[in-house]
Amino acid sequence: MAKALVGKVVHFYPNISVAVVELSKGLKVGDKISVEGSNNFEQEVKSMQIEHKVLKEAKAKQTIGLKVDKEVKKGDLVHKL
Repeated sequence: MAKALVGKVVHFYPNISVAVVELSKGLKVGDKISVEGSNNFEQEVKSMQIEHKVLKEAKAKQTIGLKVDKEVKKGDLVHKL
């Protein structure tokens, strides 16, 4: 399965299970991603926000809040599958 790097985790809020991700490529709700680093897993993008505004699509160079299924750490990489 081909995968493309789309971003890097810069912060994680464990109480709400949200990763702050700096995007290098665009990402949409419904995309399948893999998070690699401290805790490798795959999931579907279910929820993204910028400044508490819900997004359906985010562009490269944006920093988003991404709801994640498992704990992540700063420096973990996000790939689109």
